Amino acid sequence: MSLLVVGLSHRSAPVSVLERASLAVETQAKLLQDTLAAEPATEAAVLATCNRIELYADVDKFHAGVAELSTLLAQHSGVGLEELTPYLYVHYEDRAVHHLFSVACGLDSMVVGEGQILGQIKDALARGQELHTAGRLLNDLFQQALRVGKRAHSETGIDRAGQSLVTFGLQQLAAGADPERWAAGKRALVIGAGSMSSLAAATLARTGVADIVVANRTRSRADRLVEILQQGDDTAVRARAVEMSAVGDELTRADIVVSCTGSTGLVLTADALADALGVTLDAAPERPAVTATPAPADVDQHAAWVENGSVASAAQAGPATALRRVTVPAQSTGPVRLALLDLAMPRDIDGAAHRIDGVRLVDIESLAEASADAPMAADVDRVRTIVSDEVAAFGAAQRAAHVAPTVVALRTMAAGVVAGEIARLDGRLPDLDEKQRAEITQTVRRVVDKLLHAPTVRVKQLASEPGGAGYADALRELFDLDPQTVAAVSRADLNDPNRGRS
Repeated sequence: MSLLVVGLSHRSAPVSVLERASLAVETQAKLLQDTLAAEPATEAAVLATCNRIELYADVDKFHAGVAELSTLLAQHSGVGLEELTPYLYVHYEDRAVHHLFSVACGLDSMVVGEGQILGQIKDALARGQELHTAGRLLNDLFQQALRVGKRAHSETGIDRAGQSLVTFGLQQLAAGADPERWAAGKRALVIGAGSMSSLAAATLARTGVADIVVANRTRSRADRLVEILQQGDDTAVRARAVEMSAVGDELTRADIVVSCTGSTGLVLTADALADALGVTLDAAPERPAVTATPAPADVDQHAAWVENGSVASAAQAGPATALRRVTVPAQSTGPVRLALLDLAMPRDIDGAAHRIDGVRLVDIESLAEASADAPMAADVDRVRTIVSDEVAAFGAAQRAAHVAPTVVALRTMAAGVVAGEIARLDGRLPDLDEKQRAEITQTVRRVVDKLLHAPTVRVKQLASEPGGAGYADALRELFDLDPQTVAAVSRADLNDPNRGRS
């Protein structure tokens, strides 16, 4: 196993970089195909969420693999390699397995313990399978990660340590109030109809909002989400779907807006929000500032980068542009007329919305800051133990699986030898009756099986231990096994339609 992961997340990079490096679905497919075409990689999978982008690959060379995967991430994200490199992390072999299992359990999430990541891992695996870029190793890895994540949630109280980003975001919008009391009777607008938007709509319905309007570029998907909401037995929410062109009108009636689309540009501008509220978006007041190029590690909460007197996000500013940095208030000081939750990456809602009186905006960046101080449940330690145990078990299973095709090839060769000798015996003793021939054949097979039993069992045990991968090579060398035969056994096992089913 030569598993390598290269990626960046909310733990290693500021939101402005994650926002620029986000990958559309079609870009992810191209990245996978190009990774497989690269010399060091034989398998590939990409895990791209609102707060992480990770490329997994089975490589035959570590240093060449790191260089190639880093370059590919930079090329497809549109962020230059020199700028992206300081934020990248690298995990290899068992450390890579440990990382993915931790991610699956929610230990590496922005909100510790959230379960949304399991669906995203499942989607990443499905994409790799559909594009035929996930082979034996990555199929086993991602399927096991899903099982480990489910085990963590079922055997521990990790769910008490955190919630989904949607639930946590609504708590932040409620600003200390009980979310159900805060949301009761309100009108909500959900922009987007993907997995995160669907989760947001369902959460809003359970929280107690009175009305939900779903807007999506593909009207049929919005209609489908509304149908699902109306079928729920645990809510009495009124729901309807609208075209994206109706968002402006719906803003004038909404109390809560949740947006999570795949758009590469802003869906809601500050001007549109100000128009909906019937207020004027005044320019931000002049404040003392230092002229400098923004440092990647120096991104404070609710900050805007101002160039030539206009607000621009760090994502829109080039790295060589001299900018004056000002900090805008986290929320307006007046009563909240419109609560905005932006779960998209790159962002859907203009950060300048903070300047509008009556608007409260919570986005990925503010969620990251808020969750940094969230209390950790005692069950987190138990989950870490589960992850460590599962990593050890996965490594042992992979090492044992590495020698299994060689063992099968050895037994196949032995069966061929037995068949050949029985055929020769038939030629020398043609007068043997069927009972005698069957008895002799069975005796020879028992002798061969007994001779092979102890060494093959032992080699599997040895191969499952750290450093045991060389036993398969020794077995092939000692018995002069044809490498093509071993490879054929491996391919047959990988193509087994029942493989990996639980």
